[in-house]
Amino acid sequence: MSLHLLSATRRAWLLSESPASRRQAWLGRLYTGWLAFARNRLAMLGLAIVMALVLVAVLAPWIAPYPPDVGLLTDRLQPPSAAHWLGTDDQGRDILSRLMHGARITLLVVVLVAVLAAPVGLLVGTVSGYAGGWLDALLMRITDIFLAFPRLILALAFVAALGPGIENAVIAIAITSWPPYARIARAETLTVRQADYIQAVRLLGAGPLRIVLGHIVPLCSSSTIVRVTLDMAGIILTAAGLGFLGLGAQPPTPEWGAMIATGRAYVLDQWWVAAAPGAAIFIVSLGFNLLGDGLRDALDPKAAK
Repeated sequence: MSLHLLSATRRAWLLSESPASRRQAWLGRLYTGWLAFARNRLAMLGLAIVMALVLVAVLAPWIAPYPPDVGLLTDRLQPPSAAHWLGTDDQGRDILSRLMHGARITLLVVVLVAVLAAPVGLLVGTVSGYAGGWLDALLMRITDIFLAFPRLILALAFVAALGPGIENAVIAIAITSWPPYARIARAETLTVRQADYIQAVRLLGAGPLRIVLGHIVPLCSSSTIVRVTLDMAGIILTAAGLGFLGLGAQPPTPEWGAMIATGRAYVLDQWWVAAAPGAAIFIVSLGFNLLGDGLRDALDPKAAK
């Protein structure tokens, strides 16, 4: 009974319409957003898929049944069985073990691209929208140049210039990923830069840098987070495309796109070699899309809570 009473008291504190502090208000908004997110079953499914990806990536060295880069030629192209749940590839390596270790590369690429591209796009968009004039025109024309090319084609050009490798692939994908975030941040900045609270901060003596970083950037962060989550599926596909073409992670690194490239030579008879990494890419991309849709609904200030 006491635990129930404590839980009810904490819930009432979080949902208070008159928070006593900024911390209480922030935690209340976070809790309200979580309640809205948890009501979406598809979003919870997406969260479960993403959490499973994280767990597999972290625990891969301990839960993978075989080493990812060692195989026996006598076991090459074996179909799924009790010994090899997803079969083996042309080198006799266990596909399930390679998928588990490949999850580490996929998660690394997604996180690094998000960390590199999202802040750049957010900063460019907010500065462009707040400054206006020639600076706005210059930054948006640069953004338009990047948006004029398909992401994979532009990433191929940068990787070709930098050289193949997972590090250069991350840099290339990040360079091609920031323009949409800049566009979204600029659009939101244009709607809030003349708002009363921004005018009040300006009258109090705050400079443009403080206004952009301290007030406008936080206002644009939620939409950027949603867009980053939705873009993660595209990032995974771009990384897999680079790996498929031999420009991403280099052998014998177990990268999902490179595994599909290996399996295309056996797709008619030994279909599992390409089907397993293809299914992994599909499931993880679906998970990020569902998660992004749920975050968009939960963070939408116009949505009914």
